[in-house]
Amino acid sequence: MDSVSSGMRGPAIFLAQFMSDEAPFDTLASAAKWMADAGYKGVQIPTWDSRCFDLAKAADSQDYCDEILGTCREAGVEVSELSTHLQGQLVAVHPAYDIAFDGFAPEALRGKPAERQQWAVEQLRLAARASRRMGLSAHASFSGALVWPFLYPWPQRPAGLVEEAFAELGRRWKPVLDAFDEQGVDVCYELHPGEDLHDGVTFERFLAATGNHARANILYDPSHFVLQQLDYLQFIDIYHPRIRMFHVKDAEFNPTGRSGVYGGFQDWVDRPGRFRSLGDGQVDFTGIFSRLTQYDYSGWAVLEWECCLKHPEDGAREGAPFIAAHMIRRPERAFDDFAGGSDPAVNRKLLGLS
Repeated sequence: MDSVSSGMRGPAIFLAQFMSDEAPFDTLASAAKWMADAGYKGVQIPTWDSRCFDLAKAADSQDYCDEILGTCREAGVEVSELSTHLQGQLVAVHPAYDIAFDGFAPEALRGKPAERQQWAVEQLRLAARASRRMGLSAHASFSGALVWPFLYPWPQRPAGLVEEAFAELGRRWKPVLDAFDEQGVDVCYELHPGEDLHDGVTFERFLAATGNHARANILYDPSHFVLQQLDYLQFIDIYHPRIRMFHVKDAEFNPTGRSGVYGGFQDWVDRPGRFRSLGDGQVDFTGIFSRLTQYDYSGWAVLEWECCLKHPEDGAREGAPFIAAHMIRRPERAFDDFAGGSDPAVNRKLLGLS
């Protein structure tokens, strides 16, 4: 199934989990061709992976962007969006995670958190220009985190700590959001554990800190809400005006007498909350696609494959028909539109009015 009348497009797939040094995932051309053969109509491109994209060149060269678009088109897919998940993470890093996240930055910036943060902001500015050159209207990223180590309220958080964290996050992102606004592109934050923006309440805090910035929007991924035990269908009812991107990813939560939401520091395969390939988990995708269609979601349906059990190529092959089967074609007229047009005089007679 291709684009539908509701505006939703797909299926597409995020290339980040597939790019490698081995064919066919060692170049954009061959990876895109493999995905097209598997049934995908679009690919979401990780801008940090030099095997498939040069962000600096894309920001300044329309010829290069046209070349990327042409490569994908020749393979049989479109570019759905660009992603700066790793760079966005570095916009805000609590010192407890400095070493862990240094690997996301160029080697020359490791151990230099202030310079690393400046580099991340510049990466986002490049991504804004690159997205515009490629004719894209939405961009995927992470918010980063300053207050995540204080997630659980023990020891008791000092008054004002959370407020200051979000105020600082807003200060760091506001100029970036303005840069995206200049290019006519939305920043869609994947609400994700490990980020200060991980649920609806934290997204609202961030909106307030950025003056309800029009370009601050949501990448909706239900898998992260399953692991938090959040009502991911009601989330769509509440936040649908800000949902501009959609990662189609499955998950399951099976608590035991030994472990629950926090997972006991176990590996993914042993955790009660696990990411799964599409159809193997507990996510109600029929409900999700119905809600998004009801609210006229007009972006792409993008598979993000992360599964602790299944081979990625199998997950990808199964994912395209799964997404296509869940996409909903809106009717051109109402199902009960058979009684003819409206006549005010008849309506008054039906009501017993003169």
